Amino acid sequence: MIGTVLIGLAAGAASALMFASIISGALIALLLMYLTPLPLMVAAIGWGPLCAAIGGIAAALGLGAIFGLPLGAAFAIGVALPGWWLGHLALLGRPVATGAISNNDAAAVEAEIEWYPIGRILLWIAGFAALTTIAALLSLGTDAATITEALRRGLTSFLTRSGSEPMPAEIQRWIDPLVSLAPIAAAAVAVPTLTLNLWLAAKITETSGRLRRPWPDLRTVTLPPVTLAALCVAVALCFTGGLTALLAKVIVSALMLAYAFTGFAVLHTLTLALRSRAFWLGSMYAIVVMFTWPVLVIAALGLADAIFNLRARFLRSRPPPLPAP
Repeated sequence: MIGTVLIGLAAGAASALMFASIISGALIALLLMYLTPLPLMVAAIGWGPLCAAIGGIAAALGLGAIFGLPLGAAFAIGVALPGWWLGHLALLGRPVATGAISNNDAAAVEAEIEWYPIGRILLWIAGFAALTTIAALLSLGTDAATITEALRRGLTSFLTRSGSEPMPAEIQRWIDPLVSLAPIAAAAVAVPTLTLNLWLAAKITETSGRLRRPWPDLRTVTLPPVTLAALCVAVALCFTGGLTALLAKVIVSALMLAYAFTGFAVLHTLTLALRSRAFWLGSMYAIVVMFTWPVLVIAALGLADAIFNLRARFLRSRPPPLPAP
């Protein structure tokens, strides 16, 4: 127990330092900010969720005492809570009884573990991305006009300070589109950030031999059917206007990024029969990283798979070659 507490406090201290480094304004602090949940996720997966909970609570209380309650609350909601819960879900499993009939017709029951589906973890990641973005927006105001004005003032101040000062008309031309895209972009960035942190935490614990869960086949990742219904509702709410529409756009952005991840899983499946598979996959990843907007095409592929079950159709028609004996 003492070891668990010490490891949790060390993970919490590392996350808190990475989170507080953004105050310095250094460029490296931005990278550290994105990796802030990593120590807590490693603690949760390698030593259990209690270890991550101890570290997260201690780090949030420490940041709140030193830098003020808002920063401590931001760490608790945006870092400690996702790090603890996602690490808990990664190890969540339940025994499944499989019966085998022996010679005397007695059922020999063998316990197997059914692990929490990766698709549901991905949905939780999208939920946390939307939650943290919505919490950040509501910290600026309680109505759409106030939030938009706060974003406009912040972006105007940032663009005026950086580089040569542009003319007011030039600022206005860029401010309005950026203000509209800022909440959507924030949620869109949060989904891959949390996903990358969880993947890195699992890889670290696997390398150290502390990962108790077998590595899943990520090509089979599918989101729960309720995700599509939630996306349709959120899209409909985007046309209502006001604060509801603003928050609905954040939810749509997070869910679309989740479908983009399933779209990549579909792409990995549909290219199984290609000889130059590595080239095509590498080219697609490079295009998405360079231009960003093609991720919408990948998300559309994920949506098409959710509706038409493309992967199952492909595997039935052209099964992958069997491994060599």
